[in-house]
Parts: sequence; C-alpha cells; structure tokens
Amino acid sequence: MGIPSMNRVDDSGYYDGSRVFSWLSEPLGLSVDQINFLLSQFTAVGAAFAFRYHLHNSKVAPETRHGAALLLGLIMVVFCFGRQALHLACLSSISYAILMTASPKISQRLVLITSMLYLSLVHIKRQYYSYNSYTLDISGPLMVLTQKVTSLAFSLHDGLARKPEDLTPFQKQQLIRKVPNPLEYYSYVFHFHAVMVGPTVLFADYTDFINGKHFSKRSVEEKTSKEAETETLEDESNCVVAAPEPSAVTIVFQKLFFSLLCAGLFVKLTPMFLVTRVKDDDFVENTSLVGKTVFILLSTTIARMKYYHAWLLADAICNASGLGFNGYTASGKAKWDLISNVDILKFEFGLSLRDSIDNWNKFTNRWLRFVVYERTGRFQTVLTYCLSAMWHGFYPGYYITFLGGALCTLASRAVRRSVRPFFLKNRATHRFYDVLTFITTRIVMAYLTFSFVLLELWPSIRLLAHMYFWIHLLSLAAIFLLPKLLPPPKPNKEQLEQQRTSVIGNPSS
Repeated sequence: MGIPSMNRVDDSGYYDGSRVFSWLSEPLGLSVDQINFLLSQFTAVGAAFAFRYHLHNSKVAPETRHGAALLLGLIMVVFCFGRQALHLACLSSISYAILMTASPKISQRLVLITSMLYLSLVHIKRQYYSYNSYTLDISGPLMVLTQKVTSLAFSLHDGLARKPEDLTPFQKQQLIRKVPNPLEYYSYVFHFHAVMVGPTVLFADYTDFINGKHFSKRSVEEKTSKEAETETLEDESNCVVAAPEPSAVTIVFQKLFFSLLCAGLFVKLTPMFLVTRVKDDDFVENTSLVGKTVFILLSTTIARMKYYHAWLLADAICNASGLGFNGYTASGKAKWDLISNVDILKFEFGLSLRDSIDNWNKFTNRWLRFVVYERTGRFQTVLTYCLSAMWHGFYPGYYITFLGGALCTLASRAVRRSVRPFFLKNRATHRFYDVLTFITTRIVMAYLTFSFVLLELWPSIRLLAHMYFWIHLLSLAAIFLLPKLLPPPKPNKEQLEQQRTSVIGNPSS
C-alpha cells in the first residue's frame, strides 16, 4: 500500500519528493523517501495534539478546522511526493466534478469506474518505471484517496437516490444528503491525519469529528442496538450533546511504542530472512518442504512488521487529534479503534483464515463490503475479489495470493462444516481443535502471502511447484471430497444467516 521498505536505498530515480534531508541518509542508513515519510508522520503526531487542544471545536469554527487539516495535508504530500501530488489533486477534482454534475443515481458508479481506472494507470506506470521497488510513491496515498472518494459517492447515493428501508443499518449511519462544499470535500480528501497511508475514515465520521459530534455520538450505551442507534443519529439536529472527552495520551504513546518496536524488528530481522531467498536455486532445490515452510513463515511474519509500524503510527496521529474514538467498553474504558487498520494480536493469533484476515487492513475489508459486497447479487464474492485485486495493482504475486486465498477460504468453510462439530463434545477436544486451527492458519497464511511480498510470477510458481502445491491440493480435496466422505450436519437457521452475510476472506494487503 505504498509503505516504504526500511532496508532498501532508493536508486531508481523514481522518487520525486523533497531532497532537503538527503544528508541524513548515510548516517541513518535510510533512503531519502523513508526519511521524509518518518519526518512527516512524526511531525503529524505533534500537529495532531495541537489540532485537538488549540483548534478544538469549542474554540474555532469548523471551517478553521477544515482549513488547517487541509493545509497540513497538502504540505505533507508535496514534501513527500513533489509533482506526483498532482495525481491526488487531479483524481479528487475529477471525482468532485462528477458528484456535482452527474445524477446521484449513477454518480457513484462513475466515480468508482473513473477512480479505479486512474489508479490502475498509476499502478502500471510504477510497475514500468520502478518494478519490484519499495520506493515511496504516490500510488499508496492514491489508493487511500480512491477509498475516500468512492465511499463518499456511495454515501451520497444512499442519501439521495435510495429509500431508507432499502439500506442496511451501516449505510443509514453513513448516508449523506447533500454534496459537501469544496472546503469540506478537499479537507476530507487531504486531511493530514491519514493522507499518507490511511486509515481511511468515512465522510460522515470525519464531519462528526470536525464539528465536535464524535464524542457525543460514540458515547451511546454499548447495549443499544445498532438499529436503535442509527435511528437516534438520524433524528439528531446540529445540536451537540455535551459529553466528556477522554484523553488519548496513553493510547497514542502505546501505539507509538509498538510502532517503533515493529520498525526495529523489521530492520534487524529482515536481512536474516529476506523473502528473495526463495529465488535461490539452492534453497528451492535442496531445502526440505518443512524447511521451506518454516522460512516463508518467518519471512512473511517479519515483512508484516513494516505494515504494523506504518498503520500504528497513522492510527496514533488520528487518535492524538481525537479522531478514532469509538465509545466505551463495558468497564468504562475508552475505545480508540473506530478507524484502526489492524488488530495485531487478533491477526497473529487468529484461529481461522477468516478471523485473521478480518483483522488485517480492516478498512479495506469494510470498504469492499460497503461499495461492492452489500450492493451486488449473485456474483458478489467474485466482484469483491476483482475490485480488491485491481485496487492493489497488477503485480503477479498479488493474484497468486488472491486466487489461493479464495480457494483456501472455501476449503476452510468445508472443513469447519464437516470436521468442527466432532470437536465440540467437550472442552479438551475443543481446545485441541483451536490449537490445530491456529497452527494451520499460520502455515496457510505464510503459504499464501509469500508471493504477495515477493511480487514476481515465475519465482512464486517455481517455489509452489517445489512445495508440490500441497495446500492447493488439500484445499481442493476439502472442497470436493470431504463433504462426500464426511457429510456435514445440517446447519441451523442462525448458521445459515451467518454464512449468507459473511464476506469471504478480505483479499487486502
């Protein structure tokens, strides 16, 4: 997602950002794009605290908050991307022109098609000029912007062109009844909290934050149903209910600490477990299947650390400004996970492929559900995967991961239906099943995602062939043979509903 690697020096000439701090490259051992990224993000942490306390909604007008968030965001993207920032201005302006001129009945489709085509051209350009490079470029922020403008277009479509009874509770919560003015729109697109790597925030949540409504709205009792909460929010006027504002200092510094920890682990351990080793003839031909599996398990786990670093840092920026508050737990503790992109513990210790994937790049999963899955019929799963694949780009390794992920998701469902009931008879067998699925999930995740990190087609296929495509073959057996050998018990009504509404594993980075 455009997150720069921390162990590669920019030698492609593709980077177009500022070179003011290039003198730090040699002493720090970082390329200039990595230095610019870190400087902009850590500066944004301080700016976020200042934004919350000095530009509080009780002290300044919403227009001032919009303007400050926009200005800081523009400075950051120009500093980090130079002339490439024009891509953000161009796509956001085209999308805004569509929203202003086209019918709300079709504008959401036009924005989706236009933004995905534009993003695809940028992906192709990057692959042509800087293939297999992790240099920071505009494609990452453009991916985030695409989520913003498309979700905004669909929220506007829900508010102006659909009947309330046809909307899901979440769609009702996020609907918009008028096109935002230019200041609101460009503030949403470029606000400094998340312009670099996200997390993406939906427009209704962002305007609540700017107008000072987010604390009062998210302070609703946890026991309140989503439907009742939606109705309450729809009946609210511009009057903001007074609500205490919890401090975010502790959670911000916790996230900063773990962000830096992940960065340190990535820098220290990556040289020992470079995923490119899977291209070596000696490794492919002479390492055992177990050895290959252990290596890709370790290398992909370490590769995820750079995403944890970037996402936790971005999350800390949002929280420092007050953005991301999500109500309280049953014990009264403030939650700051409204727009968090990852839950590290739930991902790394997930007991199934779906459990892990649901906690990785969470907003992309949410975005795919919001703009595609809930709005399409028979081919919703296929269309969801197609949009996700196109959004990521066109490196062959991505598609090997996505296709394998779809296959393994179907296989895991078949295993769960046929095998799991036999382990639910007592606590001991249930725990054994959980341990077994935990280990299996870790192995399958590594098997599926090493090609996502490697990016290349033939080296990925070659390694899979020397691993005998064993997980692919077991998945096919689970899908087609297991139901015949071990017919699953008939699901009850609740299980049928859960299967109907669940999105297949989130095919996101």
